[in-house]
Amino acid sequence: MSARKDINVGRISGVFGVKGWLKVFSFTDPRENILSYSPWLLKKGGEIKQLDVIDGALHGKAVIAQLDDIIDRDQAAGFVGWDIFITHNQLPETTEGEYYWSDLVGLKVETVEGVQLGVVDSLLETGANDVLVVQGERERAIPFLQGETIINIDLDAGTMIVDWDPEF
Repeated sequence: MSARKDINVGRISGVFGVKGWLKVFSFTDPRENILSYSPWLLKKGGEIKQLDVIDGALHGKAVIAQLDDIIDRDQAAGFVGWDIFITHNQLPETTEGEYYWSDLVGLKVETVEGVQLGVVDSLLETGANDVLVVQGERERAIPFLQGETIINIDLDAGTMIVDWDPEF
């Protein structure tokens, strides 16, 4: 897993004002954290543009942002619907035993007995604890409880060992 993919952190959802500001639907928590990453890789279809974040703010429940080289409403409108990505190296370093969800997606999951369960497809926040969605011969939801159901995560090898009944 040495080649890390870009991380989707939001989408441009509209324009704000007449000076090229953008409304952003942020996937970060809290929402305004998206503004702390610059530059943004904007992607739509096969097109990619890298633009620096100049300014931004939380505006009600939305985030608004001003990007370099977008100076009017018409230019801004051309970016509505574009996805916002950052590179993995823009994220703060994690501590031992701490992972970004984007690091876990794609890991091969097997039980402590060596039974292959599939690959981490996504994660869900449930309130009590996060849940891994593992796609294999069927879909499984495995609670993300380190030291209990999650025994070992090896990002370099691309594997996760779980204490989980393969029949469940």
